Amino acid sequence: MSITAAMVKELRDKTGAGMMDCKKALGETDGNMEAAVDWLRAKGIAKADKKSGRTAAEGLIAVASEGNSAVVVELNSETDFVARNDGFQDLARSIASVALSTDGSVEAVSDATVPSTGKSVTDTVKDAIAHIGENMSFRRSTKLTVDNGIVATYVHNAVADGLGKLGVLVAVKSTGNADALAAIGRQVAMHIAATNPLALTSDDVDATIADRERSVFIEQARESGKPEAIIEKMVEGRMRKFYEEVALLSQAFVVNPDQTVGQAVEAAAADAGAPVEIAGFVRFQLGEGIEKEESDFAAEVAAAAKG
Repeated sequence: MSITAAMVKELRDKTGAGMMDCKKALGETDGNMEAAVDWLRAKGIAKADKKSGRTAAEGLIAVASEGNSAVVVELNSETDFVARNDGFQDLARSIASVALSTDGSVEAVSDATVPSTGKSVTDTVKDAIAHIGENMSFRRSTKLTVDNGIVATYVHNAVADGLGKLGVLVAVKSTGNADALAAIGRQVAMHIAATNPLALTSDDVDATIADRERSVFIEQARESGKPEAIIEKMVEGRMRKFYEEVALLSQAFVVNPDQTVGQAVEAAAADAGAPVEIAGFVRFQLGEGIEKEESDFAAEVAAAAKG
């Protein structure tokens, strides 16, 4: 397969590796971008590809809570200018509020009626597009509920109440004191915003991701030239560290790094007056997984000048 300059640039942007290293990695992997990232990691040339990648969608993340439930939704726009518009912010709040009365799925929220318009979320967004004059879309939503306890919410660098570019929900299961649960829930939510864990526990980590990490660790260990028995122990040690870093309950707690999140949650039982459990979490970062085409402004001007 022919390796293009654009492919080399993309791999450099993803990994920070040198141009020649990227070209060699792509050649060794027949142009497979994901395999090339792993090849560079195995050689110790690059770190793991960032999960979020280049995210460039504009808009807002909105959270809302009621009783023992909470929701987080994402509403996208073409520009940040529109995301700062009062009408757009009111729309994001309305969608989050409506989502509380549903199961939180995109389909259910899209079909739900917005009280202020008497129309579905889908039709209300269409009307907003016509009014504001810019394309926008309701992209995703999730709802968490607990039978006993609270669902804590947190918006990082909020632009208004319940609105921002990164929102977190944490389901705290307990029959204990609500204020104590809210306190530990908010701390854990802030931790999640900062660390972006892959799963609640090591058992919950996606097997595909774990297998990919293991493969990279095996290749890295073999580079050392050590016997297979030693390599196996090295890989197991690195996998334990990997799980500690990506599973929420085993991560070092940002509020007190001497504790894991799991230990901090257990300790919260003293203030709550009952056992405390983190039953689940959701983290939405604006534009996650969306890549916006980036243009070369100088090239655009030059092209326009040529007519």
